[in-house]
Amino acid sequence: MATETERKFLVRSEFVHLAVRKLNITQFYLSTDPGRTVRVRISDSEAYLTIKNKPDINSITRFEWEFPIPVADAIEMMKVSIPGKVVKTRYIVPFGNQIFEVDVFHENNEGLIVAEIELDSEDQIVEKPDWLGEEVTGIPDYYNSNLIK
Repeated sequence: MATETERKFLVRSEFVHLAVRKLNITQFYLSTDPGRTVRVRISDSEAYLTIKNKPDINSITRFEWEFPIPVADAIEMMKVSIPGKVVKTRYIVPFGNQIFEVDVFHENNEGLIVAEIELDSEDQIVEKPDWLGEEVTGIPDYYNSNLIK
């Protein structure tokens, strides 16, 4: 069974020059039920269907299943999705022996920049670069599934 353990932070200063990769992402949701989300993501020339549950109280780990799907199918699924979408540019930024995924949001979420880091365990120590700001892990306003509203 697949799990995801991640922490999220706002970004407070310039980081783009540190990125080693850039992806253009559009994502939309088939379900934003509080207990589970079903997301479709188109990332450049690839597409994925992802199912996630809500983490337990006092936890940042949740189940996550992600499946590659044809881009043409993803575009068709958009027709039956919940209204709204998230459009963002993702930058892959290494720091020490960690990898941050920094999302610069566009359209309705213009100006929001959030960095995520996936961890091996909930107690793993995160080395924070200077450009990292306030932690927003677990705050619903920063869930991508809520950013479609």
